[in-house]
Amino acid sequence: MKFFTEEQSLDVLKDLVAIKSDNDNELKVASYLKDLLAKYDIESEIKIIRGNRANLVAEIGHGKPVLGISGHMDVVSAGNLDDWDSDPYQLTEKDGQLYGRGATDMKSGLAALVITMIELHHQGLPKQGTIRLMATMGEEVGEEGSSYFLKDGSMDDVDGLVIGEPSGYNIGYAEKGSMDIKFISKGKASHSSMPEKGFNAIDPLMNLLIDANNTFRDENIKHDSIGPLIFNTTLINGGTQVNSIPDHAEAEINARTIPEYDNQKVIDVLNDLIKKYNDQGAQISFNAYMNESPVLMDPKNALVAPMKKLMEQYTDEEVHVTPISAVTDASNLVQKKPSNLPFLIAGPGNDTPHQINEHVDKQMYLNFIDIYEKLFVDFLNNAK
Repeated sequence: MKFFTEEQSLDVLKDLVAIKSDNDNELKVASYLKDLLAKYDIESEIKIIRGNRANLVAEIGHGKPVLGISGHMDVVSAGNLDDWDSDPYQLTEKDGQLYGRGATDMKSGLAALVITMIELHHQGLPKQGTIRLMATMGEEVGEEGSSYFLKDGSMDDVDGLVIGEPSGYNIGYAEKGSMDIKFISKGKASHSSMPEKGFNAIDPLMNLLIDANNTFRDENIKHDSIGPLIFNTTLINGGTQVNSIPDHAEAEINARTIPEYDNQKVIDVLNDLIKKYNDQGAQISFNAYMNESPVLMDPKNALVAPMKKLMEQYTDEEVHVTPISAVTDASNLVQKKPSNLPFLIAGPGNDTPHQINEHVDKQMYLNFIDIYEKLFVDFLNNAK
C-alpha cells in the first residue's frame, strides 16, 4: 500500500509548478523540497550558489553502494501567458493530462524522485546502500548547478546515476554535447564610398562562418555513436548604418557535439580558421560561453535492463534504449566516470518541453513513482 496518496503526489507537483523558477529562484523550490522532506524525517541541505539560486542535496540509507538521482529545479520562461489555454503556473488537469510550465521539463520528474525517497524512507528502505538526491539549479542555461556538484565531490563515491529528465517510456544512455560560442570581429569604420580607408568587420566574420559550415557539416565526419555533429549560426549582428563600413560585427553559434568530434576538436578547428583570417588582417576572437561535453555510456549498463523490464509493465509500446537529443546535467555529473557506470536518463514526460501548453500524462507521472521505487531498491540490492 502506498504511503503517499495519489492526491498528495499531485499536490507536490502542483506546488512545484506554482513556484516561478524561470531560469532563477531555485532557492524557493529547494526550500519547499527541504520542508517537504523534513516533514518525513529526511534531512537535506540547501547549497546557495548566489542570490536566489541554489542546489539541494538529500540522502536516505547509508553506506555503499551509492545511487545518485538528479533533477533540475529551474524551468524556461512561460512566454506570452495569453498564448496558454490555462495559467502556466497553476497545474491544470484536462483529459488525463496535467498542464503547466515544467509539467514535463522537469518538475514531474523531480517530484517523482522526491516522493520515491519519501516512500522508501517510510518503508525503512533501502536496507543496503544510499540514495543521494542532487537537485540542481541552472540546468536550462549552462548546466551550472551540476557543475557545482561535480566540483564539490558529490559524485566521487556515486556507483550509479539516474537523471529524471522526460523520456516517457523510453531510456536514454547518451546525449550530444552543446556549445554556445560568440564571435567578435573588429574593423575600422569609414564612409562606404571609401572602403579603402576602413576595414569591414562583417566580411571576414561572414567568410569564417561559411568555412565553419563547410567544415562541420562534412558528411564524411564519422558519427556512428549518437548521430551527426550539428553546427548552426543562430545570431548575427554588425554595422550601424547602411552607408558606413562597419567596424564591429558579432555572431553566435550553437554546436551539438559527438564523441567522434568533441568540443575540443571544434575549438581547435575554429582557432585554425580564425588564425587564417587574422593573418589576412582581420581581428576576430571567440568565447565558448557554454561548453558541455557529449555523454556516451554503455547501453547495456546495470541500470538499463531492469528499467526496461519495469517500463514494459506500464506500456504496450516498445521501450527504446537510445541516445537523447537534449543536453542534461549528465554532461557534468558523469565526468571522470567509466563508460560502464550504471546510468540512465528516464522520467515522466513527452515532447512538449519549452512549449506553450506543456503537459505530462497524469498516469505516467504516478507510474514513474512506482518505477523509481522498484528500480532503486533493485539496484542497491544487486549492485556489485
